[in-house]
Amino acid sequence: MNHAIRVHDYGGPEALVWEEVPLPAPKPGEALVRHRAIGLNYIDVYFRTGLYKAPALPATIGMEASGVVEAVGEGVMHVAPGDRVAYATAPIGAYAEARSIKADRLVKLPATVTDDQAAAMMLQGMTACFLLTRTYKVQPGQTILVHAAAGGVGLIMVQWAKALGCTVIGCVSTEEKAALIRAHGADHAVVGIEGLPARVKEITGGAMLPVVFDSVGRDTFMTSLDCLAPFGMMVSYGNASGPVAIADIGVLAAKGSLYLTRPTLATYTAKREDLEYCANALFDVVAQGKVKINVNQRFALKDAAEAHRALEARRTTGSTILLP
Repeated sequence: MNHAIRVHDYGGPEALVWEEVPLPAPKPGEALVRHRAIGLNYIDVYFRTGLYKAPALPATIGMEASGVVEAVGEGVMHVAPGDRVAYATAPIGAYAEARSIKADRLVKLPATVTDDQAAAMMLQGMTACFLLTRTYKVQPGQTILVHAAAGGVGLIMVQWAKALGCTVIGCVSTEEKAALIRAHGADHAVVGIEGLPARVKEITGGAMLPVVFDSVGRDTFMTSLDCLAPFGMMVSYGNASGPVAIADIGVLAAKGSLYLTRPTLATYTAKREDLEYCANALFDVVAQGKVKINVNQRFALKDAAEAHRALEARRTTGSTILLP
């Protein structure tokens, strides 16, 4: 027997339906994974609402999970039945008790990482990895800004950037979240975006920032640009408040010949060697205690709608997992 959360029509959390689905036999190159924990990410909201379109409806959403390989198809080399594995990759389909997925998208879990940790950190942690080490390779002594710093990706980025020698400014929505990011190493915690550029100017002695990491989107985009030094890079990697629309790219020139990028984990892990780089770098910083994975919320998979409501209402901190 197999159950999944499926979306038949795009909409609010009520669009998430718990129902019985067939157990998929692995095709050549695939592995059947019995999930032990599933990660909750904001991209799941995008697929539920239709901001990002599923290949077809009804669709099982979800990008990230940990579990055990139950069977493999012909030609599989990377994993074998009984292996503990995790993934954070397209295609969607993680909100299920079990699924078949391309085996070359799976990574084996070291003994130092639990099933819950893996489901909570693979997408968010590998995102933090490529943002800090490849999209913009931060350097010791630099001051950087992380929006939504108390969220899943944000809290990992705060810790990882500190381990890399950065001074970290974290922007959050409440005083409680400000206390949380300070406890995880943030040098400066700013509540709300009102007056943020002036605060950055004060912190940096007028130098402003070489990079801003922004997952909020529409509501923070222009403010983020105003925090950058000339030739600074705006890394827009999420749309929690809505998609960003730029009517005139001349704004980048006017604000100091700025750079703008919209990276995705899918691109940065498309090659097997890049996937292994990000996964292994994440396992290393967690094993060394440089990054602590906070699973602060747990929901039953069948209650995914409640998890989405909590996420969208900003009632979550750190990582959230769904348990089959």
